[in-house]
Amino acid sequence: MSMDKQLETPQARILVVDDDPFNLKILGNLLHTYYDVLVAPSGERALEIATSAKPDLILLDVLMPGMDGSDVLARLRENPVTRDIPVIFTTGLDSAEDEEKSLKLGAVDFITKPYRAPIVLERVRIQLERKHARGIFHPQTD
Repeated sequence: MSMDKQLETPQARILVVDDDPFNLKILGNLLHTYYDVLVAPSGERALEIATSAKPDLILLDVLMPGMDGSDVLARLRENPVTRDIPVIFTTGLDSAEDEEKSLKLGAVDFITKPYRAPIVLERVRIQLERKHARGIFHPQTD
């Protein structure tokens, strides 16, 4: 094997949930270089994907029509298959009260829009490292 050939390592799988196609594209483009990215345009679809694909991390929009981020997070926590998946809320809301509410609901972090790429990447990396340290990180090999 040549010295310049990188060893292939399984990528973490991240589910991005947002009802705005533009936001899905921004996060998808930012994350796909480093991770296996799945997208969902609604809370209902997010629950289906999370149950079947078992992502390592979910970036979840708080404000969505129909099932909002709070509802999705509650449903994720009720399901034994998805209850341990860390969730980072993404939102245009940026008050301290909004951030506190998100954390009390069970989100592990909170990212505000508009997205700042270095902040998003670092917060994602930190949560994946924490999950790995707890011994529940299972990179996808398929």
